[in-house]
Amino acid sequence: MTIPSFAIGIAGGTGAGKTTVAREITENVGEAVTRVPLDNYYEDLSHMSFEERADANYDHPDAFEWDLLRSHLDSLLSGQAVEMPQYDFSEHLRQDERVTVEPTDVIVLEGILALYDERVNDMLDLHIYVETDADVRILRRIDRDVLERGRELEGVMEQYLSTVKPMHEQFVEPTKKNADIIIPEGANSVAVNLLEEKVQAETGAFAEWAAREAENQL
Repeated sequence: MTIPSFAIGIAGGTGAGKTTVAREITENVGEAVTRVPLDNYYEDLSHMSFEERADANYDHPDAFEWDLLRSHLDSLLSGQAVEMPQYDFSEHLRQDERVTVEPTDVIVLEGILALYDERVNDMLDLHIYVETDADVRILRRIDRDVLERGRELEGVMEQYLSTVKPMHEQFVEPTKKNADIIIPEGANSVAVNLLEEKVQAETGAFAEWAAREAENQL
């Protein structure tokens, strides 16, 4: 049996507010939403030393294991659970443990390059790009990486200038052309409210479908 999931992709630069948008547009539908962080699909670099991993370019499309992501999205959209990888940002390493993720009526893929891959885009019903000024984004990234992930400020700044900024300009920002909706300045309240209504409508449609399926089984 195929679950008629509604798939949303939320892209944008580092610190743009993607996670905030994902949370706010789905906060009123509870367990009816499955979130898929693109960061969990970084390539497994366990064969490299910590120093080599620290110097890797994590903002280039090649940093992600797209085949695994496509396979997992396809499974979720087909009503099948997946074993989602987890990522340790302090060690730049994929963790050994995986988390079982069940399919739901709304699937949200969130990450800087969520709208980059053509085959992934074809799986999504709604494409969102969150656009926020660069100065705001870098301050948010510093706050996140230093305070939340325990990284050194100097390393965060060096990474931003050497890879994050140029990769944003080369790969992330151009994905705006794939967006159905561009949300300015992070969690813009008008845009978020409209999207929240859309998500609630989709979960309502799923409930109606589930009820019909239950009746057909009688």
